[in-house]
Amino acid sequence: MPQNRIFILIAVLLIAGLWIYGTFIAKPRPPHQRPAGTTSPGNRRVEKTDADWKNQLTRSQYNVARDRGTEWPNSSQLTHEHRQGVYACVCCHNPLFTSATKFDSHTGWPSFYAPIVANAVYNEPDGGRTEVRCSVCDAHLGHVFADGPEPTGLRYCMNGVAMVFEERTN
Repeated sequence: MPQNRIFILIAVLLIAGLWIYGTFIAKPRPPHQRPAGTTSPGNRRVEKTDADWKNQLTRSQYNVARDRGTEWPNSSQLTHEHRQGVYACVCCHNPLFTSATKFDSHTGWPSFYAPIVANAVYNEPDGGRTEVRCSVCDAHLGHVFADGPEPTGLRYCMNGVAMVFEERTN
């Protein structure tokens, strides 16, 4: 009989914990609202339904780019990519950064000191950080910090899974 009581107690605690999590902790994020006045190169826009994004992207790409997740440090091959080329948005292929502005930040994420053009990305407050989004499709790319190298002093700390690399030689 004591084992049954322990089992029932554990089941009740588990159910209560799941109810508390679902009710108070796991609040769905409100839909993203693009800031007024945000422009993109050529005023290009890509808008798709959530179902379309899920069909196009892998689970990890969707988790980061559409659901504002973060990949594990050093999990992306782009962190250690050293060829010349362009880093583009995984969702819409908007060119974001060039290899000329990439540097090793020793953080485990691909880092850049400037976007390819000023309006390739836009920034939004994200708690105590500044979120970086693709200006064409609003994909979450990562965050920007004010501890980067000259000439900008910025470190665009990007999720590699939110980008694709296109090799280009000059």
